Amino acid sequence: MVASHTEPSAAKTTPASAAERPAVSVAAEAVAARLSAPGAPFAVEEGVYREGPRTLREFVEATWAYGDRPFLLSEDGVLSYREFFDAACGLARLLTDTYGLRPGDRAVVAMRNHPEWQIAFWAAQLAGLVAVPLNAWWTEEEFAYALDDCRPRVLLVDGERVERVRAWAQAHHVPGIVFRGEPTEGFRAYVRATDSLLGPPLVDVLPEHDATLIYTSGTTGRPKGAVATHLAQAGAAMHPRYFAAASAVGRGTVPGCGVTPVSLTTFPFFHVAAFTSFYSVMAAGGSLVLMRKWDAARALDLIREHGVTHYAGVPATALQLLDLAERTGDPLRTLVMFNTGGAAAPAGIVTRLTARFGERVEPRNGYGLTETCGGVLANFGAEYRRWPESVGRPAPAIEVRVDRPDARGVGELLLRGQSLFRGYWGDEAATGDAFTEDGWFRTGDLARVRDGRVTVVDRLRDMVIRGGENVYCAEVEAVLHAHPEVADAAVLGVPHPVLGEEVAAVVRLRAGATVTPDGLRAHVGRRLAAFKVPARVVVREDELPRNPTGKILKRELRDRFSAG
Repeated sequence: MVASHTEPSAAKTTPASAAERPAVSVAAEAVAARLSAPGAPFAVEEGVYREGPRTLREFVEATWAYGDRPFLLSEDGVLSYREFFDAACGLARLLTDTYGLRPGDRAVVAMRNHPEWQIAFWAAQLAGLVAVPLNAWWTEEEFAYALDDCRPRVLLVDGERVERVRAWAQAHHVPGIVFRGEPTEGFRAYVRATDSLLGPPLVDVLPEHDATLIYTSGTTGRPKGAVATHLAQAGAAMHPRYFAAASAVGRGTVPGCGVTPVSLTTFPFFHVAAFTSFYSVMAAGGSLVLMRKWDAARALDLIREHGVTHYAGVPATALQLLDLAERTGDPLRTLVMFNTGGAAAPAGIVTRLTARFGERVEPRNGYGLTETCGGVLANFGAEYRRWPESVGRPAPAIEVRVDRPDARGVGELLLRGQSLFRGYWGDEAATGDAFTEDGWFRTGDLARVRDGRVTVVDRLRDMVIRGGENVYCAEVEAVLHAHPEVADAAVLGVPHPVLGEEVAAVVRLRAGATVTPDGLRAHVGRRLAAFKVPARVVVREDELPRNPTGKILKRELRDRFSAG
């Protein structure tokens, strides 16, 4: 066992007597104990929720009971749960009966936040396939890398994505279905099935089968596919239900008796933060309000039009929404929950919400990773208002541990529990490095735990989180180094008031170079998605600072950005 200081989840530790701790902290621990006690709805047995679903097929089949309740609200109108489920079943049958796909085959889903994304993803689960949601903002080259890696049997893409994947599909003879677009060679047009009697295909979907393969990036900058089983994703679907119940009990109300959520979920669906949001909505029979593209003014219109109760998005969009609401005097009358994720939330969000809405709108943030299948920690309500720097407490089926803490109690955050991924696709070495010998996942984040609350203070990994999107410095550096006039390059994150961080680059050019900073940005933009392009490029004539082992001293470069 790795030498460490261990602080398990709140239900398994009592770090100080009740008299010594704030009343709100004691209350939160009491709520957790009540909801996860033996026989309670969120009791955990052998690390797994006793009463939860075991597969995503089981989870989505239960939503059929919501019948004609509205599920997906988009610019095209309303899709009820029954219509959604019939469509997902029809597509699942097409994938198995016509395309001959079998459990374990990979099905890529690459679209904007259209209703068809949900149909395609859940069709894969009903067919026992491994859904591979890819970043819709990727370039053709980035798509090709992931496709080469996961080798899908079918591509489910919208019309905007066809041109970025068609060459790969033709070269590898992989068929596709195009949604919201014209059919083209190798891609048939999607037609929504409406037969409510046939149901899903007759395939066995077991808890230990793989459900998803979601790409994240490692320190090398190359994307890695995090593979999660059905049991893991089923656990991820239970976490937000637990946090919603804990929130209700903490407010003195009965779980499940509040408003049915109408959620404006602005996370892109391929992002695990979105999974946490739509799992929560689907479990409650609520509605998802979709936006094709983020626009704060349109978001305010949608909140009024649909009576949105829950907002979910990265801090950057949350701040823009609050700014516009304040400028226009919009009271956000129907909102009861304001949830941010995907990046560290500025403490000012809580202050602004409380100052304007009192306790009517509950603030919430949390912590999760691709490797945890979404949010596993949450901070909300009174605790969030008192400790806005914290990411909250773990769900019952998650254990928390701080490895090798320093004098401040800060060490690497380790996690273990039901919703953890099983490993990286085709990369045994990376999988081995990601886990300790006794099965704890190394998050790469530095944190401390006090009274069961987790606060993330820094990152071990060389990564920039720009508005909720991960930008891995090594990947951008590799593209800069590929420019013939670049002698050296370093990419780092610098503070940004809305995005949290923005990407910056420091480069040293070769003698006689004529390329400009804008030229370098354009060079990166031709190879990588727009959110990875450095917003600031500084050219320097002297050597980049390095330590004795040759590693660039990025802290020194970052300090110079801050100073200048």
